[in-house]
Amino acid sequence: MRVQIPYGSAARTITVPEQALVLHSHPIPPLEDERGTFLKALRHPIASVPLSERLSSNDHVAIVISDITRPTPNERIVPWLLEELSFIPRSQIVILNGTGSHRANTREELIRMLGQEIVDSIEIVNHNAFAPEELVSLGDSASGVPIWVNRRYLEADFRIVTGFIEPHFFAGFSGGPKGIIPGLAGIQTIQALHSAPLIGDQHSTWALLEGNPIHQGIQDAVKLCPPEFLVNVTLDLERHITGVFAGDYIRAHYVGCAEVARTATQAVDKPFDIVITSNNGYPLDQNLYQSVKGMTAAAQIVRQGGAIIAVAECRDGLPEHGNFKTLLQMRDNPAALLELINQPDFQMHDQWQVQKQALVQIQADVYLHSSLPNEVVHSAQLLPAPDLQGTLDQLIQRYGPQPTIAILPEGPVMVPYVAAPTTPA
Repeated sequence: MRVQIPYGSAARTITVPEQALVLHSHPIPPLEDERGTFLKALRHPIASVPLSERLSSNDHVAIVISDITRPTPNERIVPWLLEELSFIPRSQIVILNGTGSHRANTREELIRMLGQEIVDSIEIVNHNAFAPEELVSLGDSASGVPIWVNRRYLEADFRIVTGFIEPHFFAGFSGGPKGIIPGLAGIQTIQALHSAPLIGDQHSTWALLEGNPIHQGIQDAVKLCPPEFLVNVTLDLERHITGVFAGDYIRAHYVGCAEVARTATQAVDKPFDIVITSNNGYPLDQNLYQSVKGMTAAAQIVRQGGAIIAVAECRDGLPEHGNFKTLLQMRDNPAALLELINQPDFQMHDQWQVQKQALVQIQADVYLHSSLPNEVVHSAQLLPAPDLQGTLDQLIQRYGPQPTIAILPEGPVMVPYVAAPTTPA
């Protein structure tokens, strides 16, 4: 059986045994009229009056978008949003690129994300979590987290957060309040909400909001600086919009999460010897940091001592910016990295991604098929798999004669889990 796996802007094809299980998200038809549905959602929102009725032409508006590491269709939803806000002069609108602790996006990237016309006519600000002069302290949240937030966001009369909803590997789901924090948060806030105890909590996981300490911490933080309006979308594999959820930033997000949970999670009976995963191609697999998400999705259903093959192009490297690369090289094995990160006095931004990767590696061997040189893959404490088919064939021999194999072509977009055994009545 031949299976295609997203890789960068293309795909890799691999031959797997006929008994292998290929797991896809439940197909949802794209909206027939994306623009019309989007505008209707703004005019008939969830737990809110229509967007246009909440604003006046004198208001200064901040629109928060997700950065280029996310597949949010900003090039469509931002123009439609501006269309609905046409009575507000563009000189009174600022677009805040919610980078969190990621690097700033270049002008060329912003043009790809938003279109030339918007980039030339509206002020766009890349959030900088490391610039104290661009942040404001709001004190501590109910969870005891120090809250620092983008100054331009707080200065706006009306704040709109956009984004898309998918399962998230430790916050439960993306979108919603995550667009504000960590999207527009200071690094102190981001680190506190990504601490080793929180990341290591068993409830900080895929597709879970109730009892998830990271989701609760984010909600507590955003209560100090809530957006006045939210509009999130759901997407199919080709970035067609399948749903629009607008209105109150908590209630509309919860409705969207419930829909995603219904379509993007799938149960299996037992763990597998070998799991092949992706990060669903570009932009999600643009670097190894982001591609850890696909590994953690595979870890949901790989057996202890099994093997994961991650297929991710990583055109942007590990990357070079941030501390991910540095952290990976601070110890020589995953167990030692976990010991370091869990020390009470240790704190370094990006440690959460290294912690998640190391936790996967404690469970299974992780092979990476990417554009990275073998020595770079080794430096990231992973096993290089330049020959994808050859690596799988070797693993089949190791775990044979008939190893159990699962393939996650969509990577973190479709989250599997091992169903709890049922007890006889």
